[in-house]
Amino acid sequence: MKYAFYPGCVSRGAAPELYASTMEVAGRLGLELDYEPMKTASCTGSGVLQEKNQRLGDTLNARTFALAEQSGLPLLVICSTCQGVMSQANKRLTSDADYLASVNEDLAEEGLEYKGTVEPKHLMWAIIEDVGIDTLKATVTRPLTGFKLAPFYGCYIVRPSSALDFDDNPERKDSLERVIEAVGAEVVDFDGKNACCGFPILTINQTASLTMVANHTGEAKHKGAMAMVTPCPLCHLNLDGYQPQASKIRRQPIDLPIIHFPQMLGLAMGIDPQAMRLNKHIVSTTKLLSAMALTP
Repeated sequence: MKYAFYPGCVSRGAAPELYASTMEVAGRLGLELDYEPMKTASCTGSGVLQEKNQRLGDTLNARTFALAEQSGLPLLVICSTCQGVMSQANKRLTSDADYLASVNEDLAEEGLEYKGTVEPKHLMWAIIEDVGIDTLKATVTRPLTGFKLAPFYGCYIVRPSSALDFDDNPERKDSLERVIEAVGAEVVDFDGKNACCGFPILTINQTASLTMVANHTGEAKHKGAMAMVTPCPLCHLNLDGYQPQASKIRRQPIDLPIIHFPQMLGLAMGIDPQAMRLNKHIVSTTKLLSAMALTP
């Protein structure tokens, strides 16, 4: 299966381990990720731009969709924030012909036009809907049996459900749990799995943001999680990068590794942890990997 691959900003910048681990697992899943059509694509706006200028944000995403359309390939993303922002933009564009026509007037300056045929799809969904759980299981050489993993979706890949097509694809509601179980691990359910990680308010109200990190990671750790898995690199930046400060708010260490979705897949596939940069996290993965008889 071949996709127009949109890696997003964070996986090529602040969280390069996400990009590295995605490329490591893609081939084993039979996925060909073609970055060429997306080389000139812009940031989605991350929801922040849309709060100030929704039309500009939608135009940027329409441009990305037009580039994907030109390639004739389905559009794959690896960031749940990108997924959510793109899905919302696409919903507005494809449900209002006049709005789409107006946006296309701007795109025409580059010789582009979005016809409304693209459906951005996160790697997590693609595994369930395109690859198939049975095919995924066939790639597992080191089942994560005995390991307890907490799923953390974050905001954008679970709401609004109308833009994310949950009615037509109900398996998306628990897609992360399905994949965790498929690689042999035990799901640790906790209240905060669908909540905001706190990243959007980090620079506005750091105390509130760190409290959210402490609450989510602390609850998951209390319930027995050995690590937390997220399909969102922005959530990873906050839950991993600011966990030491969050521990001070909680007044006790948390020490819960936060791993990217494809890193979990790679561990189950027997891929070298260093190739997936599991030694680059703020919260050390050493204990987790040692329990797996691996080295970070």
